Amino acid sequence: IEYFSNEPIVELVEQPHRGILALLDEACLAAGTVTDSLFLASMDTRLGHHPHYTSRKLCPTDKTMEFNRDFRIKHYAGDVTYSVEGFLDKNKDTLFQDFKRLFYNSADPVLRAMWPDGEQSITEVTKRPLTTGTLFKNSIVALVENLASKEPYYVRCIKPNDQKSPTLFHEERCRHQVSYLGLLENVRYTWPNHLMASDREATQALLEQHGFQDDVAYGHTKVFIRTPRTLFSLEQERAQLIPIIVLLLQKAWRGALARRRCRYLRAAYTIMAHYKRHKVREYLRELLRRFQPVRSLPDYGKSVAWPQPPAVLARFQEGCQRLFRRWRARQIVKNIPPSEMGQIRAKVAAMEALGGLRKDWGCQRSWTRDYLSSPSENPGLALPFARRLQTLKDKVHFGSVLFSCHVRKINRFGKSRDRAILVTDQHLYKLDPRQQYRVMRAVPLSTVTGLSVTSCQAQLVVFHTQTQEDLAVCLHKTQPLGDNRVGELVGVLLDHCRATKRELQVRVSDCIQLSLRGRRRLLTVETRPDATTPDFGKNHSGFVLYWPGR
Repeated sequence: IEYFSNEPIVELVEQPHRGILALLDEACLAAGTVTDSLFLASMDTRLGHHPHYTSRKLCPTDKTMEFNRDFRIKHYAGDVTYSVEGFLDKNKDTLFQDFKRLFYNSADPVLRAMWPDGEQSITEVTKRPLTTGTLFKNSIVALVENLASKEPYYVRCIKPNDQKSPTLFHEERCRHQVSYLGLLENVRYTWPNHLMASDREATQALLEQHGFQDDVAYGHTKVFIRTPRTLFSLEQERAQLIPIIVLLLQKAWRGALARRRCRYLRAAYTIMAHYKRHKVREYLRELLRRFQPVRSLPDYGKSVAWPQPPAVLARFQEGCQRLFRRWRARQIVKNIPPSEMGQIRAKVAAMEALGGLRKDWGCQRSWTRDYLSSPSENPGLALPFARRLQTLKDKVHFGSVLFSCHVRKINRFGKSRDRAILVTDQHLYKLDPRQQYRVMRAVPLSTVTGLSVTSCQAQLVVFHTQTQEDLAVCLHKTQPLGDNRVGELVGVLLDHCRATKRELQVRVSDCIQLSLRGRRRLLTVETRPDATTPDFGKNHSGFVLYWPGR
């Protein structure tokens, strides 16, 4: 096992005649004036080649040391910088012999034991006193001899940082100390793990297994090997077994880590499952608390705010909201009389087509549909219209009247006339109210492909047909005045087309394109405050509807 040897550093300090302590004693005993800087110069000259010694003179670029003052020793635990100031004075033993005799003759036994040199007589001839460095080296040698005679137990102290802070840990600093203290090498020596009765039997079984029993001799505590080949073979066998042992340890440790992680994951999933169930139960309890009394509320829970669901229940809440809207719609619809269901369907169709696009489409009032048959809407002409309606019914055999109203129409020459329109479940009729509602034009309802209306208050409606002969009319003579019936016309036609499974396009635009005898024209709306009734006219791009108002 390879380990770091501290012997070069020990020799640098303690080597006789060449070490730092020897040079220090030599400087102290030299004749003449010897200073600390001269001692440092002597070390630079005689120890400059040593790899563990340096100074500012040897390394001029290192500004952490001062010239003629500092030197550095590269110890195993790190570099240490020393100052030579006071080295010579501190190394000399300047304590006079009289003081030693005084302490030795003290009544305190501790002082007598500390100064055994005071026992010498004043007339006795003594040698030069030993220097501090020599005394220190001798004490260390005595300590080592004392430790060698005992069974030592070492406590290795690792400095986590150089700042003496309890919260800092420098990994590189600690790695350096562990390496130079040989801790890793000490750990490699383990207790013998065997099942034999004694270590001798285990060793003998190991050697016999490899056939080395004739090349060894057994002592009381050691095995004596004759040839190096046996030792090399044992080391080779050990080196081959180490990867297998390492893999075994790795397998056991990885298995332990995997089992621990598996336990953590199972515990985490268990906690997650319980937490999810808790959040779901909490959400459902809150949902029941909020919506339990909605059946007795006037708006059937429309104003009740939905609780924030957990992420896992987001789609569940969307489904619940759809079911709630359907239930609320059924609760509202079941209170509507069957006679008004047709009007409700027509208003829903008109809202889908015009909602948000037209300012007013008459959703707040009741829809009569057949206004020409009402004496209040059509005084004096209701009876002639009824006779004409019966004549058409006997002739065409239509089922019901969808809509009827007085209108102002425009032809392809730009001339406008007062007319009336009648929409049945089979035809769209243009009638002349001045001639007992004589039929002037009948358009099969199946040929009507779409409607165009404006987004303003003007009651302009354009019927688009497959024959490219569109009909542009403006609803007027309404009672009360200004009653908007465009939405009603759009709604009843859409409801009828849906019942017959036919598509009808509805466009909302302030500039309507229409086709008259194959010629395309543009129809716009212009508001005139001085106008009393709506009327059509011409402009540079086609036709224009003059609508009274601001």
